Amino acid sequence: MTEGDQRDQVQPEFSTDRNTPPERDYPQNAHSHPQDTDAARQAPPEDVSRETAPVSGYRVKTAADLAAFSTSIADAETPLARAAENIVLARIGSQSRPAMPRPTATRTFVVANQKGGVGKTTSTVNVAAALAQLGQRVLVIDLDPQGNASTALSVEHFQGTPGTYELLVDGMPLADVAVAAPELLGLDVVPATIDLAGAEIELVSVVARESRLQKALRADPRVGDAETAGEDRWDYVIIDCPPSLGLLTINALVAGAELLIPIQAEYYALEGLGQLLKTVDMVRAHLNPDLAVSTILITMFDARTRLASGVADEVKAHFGDQVLRTYIPRSVRVSEAPSYGQTVMTYDPGSPGALSYLEAAREIATKGAPR
Repeated sequence: MTEGDQRDQVQPEFSTDRNTPPERDYPQNAHSHPQDTDAARQAPPEDVSRETAPVSGYRVKTAADLAAFSTSIADAETPLARAAENIVLARIGSQSRPAMPRPTATRTFVVANQKGGVGKTTSTVNVAAALAQLGQRVLVIDLDPQGNASTALSVEHFQGTPGTYELLVDGMPLADVAVAAPELLGLDVVPATIDLAGAEIELVSVVARESRLQKALRADPRVGDAETAGEDRWDYVIIDCPPSLGLLTINALVAGAELLIPIQAEYYALEGLGQLLKTVDMVRAHLNPDLAVSTILITMFDARTRLASGVADEVKAHFGDQVLRTYIPRSVRVSEAPSYGQTVMTYDPGSPGALSYLEAAREIATKGAPR
């Protein structure tokens, strides 16, 4: 076949050659946007397939529409304004909420579990904040070198800030390292800095290294009963431990009288529990006979799964009344709050996580210290 015959041969017809609509003349010639016409809003073009046809009544937003919409947003609807509003509401609510009776003496809780990610720090800061909202005076001691509890309570903990390192290694008085939490009345914090990471090595050669924290607490006049410490006493001291069973955790177990164990509602959370209980028995036998496992808190509970219910039932069968009736559900708000330097009690006081921690704190206060 010659080249001329190939040119004369009829070319195949493509779908785009049939009934090709004329090119739109907007914005060169028309005075209005084609999407602004009534016909365009009422029905899609005939040549558009059913899958790509616009939804009836839908109108594409123009840049002018978006600009007008952005200017109509009130300042009170911004995330920062909502966070500030929640803090104010939490403070007003805590002041109007009837205060619970204060304990007759300071109760010292150790929040420990060598498994990471079970909610130790989250439970520490939120239970402490809830107790403060219930009219209690609370001290949080951050013993984790990561300083996550200090972050959640908006307390500075950059390197060189006086905190738990100076308390344990340098013997600085508790009054010189405790600072007030800015978001909650009645809540004080001893922050943790990165310096604390080397404290275990530095304490190896120190005499009575296991009881450094206990000594610091006993020396403070705000720790004690109503007769010796008076009305200015701390009602609760809550110690947040690192995810290990090292010297820092041993110091906490020696200093505390009650152990609060957060247990994630998953199978792996049960595996390391036996080692923690062995350590508790060792501390009770040789260093602190007053230590008792008083509170078990189920965290990250998902009621939709049988696994969570099975783990909770197994924990209750083993620990009995030590398990709080209140379970802490999985909650995005609880996870979001530390990124704003807050607990969920001020970040979103009406969320399920905040209400659960408030009820858990009420249950702890009502149950009282073990005899």
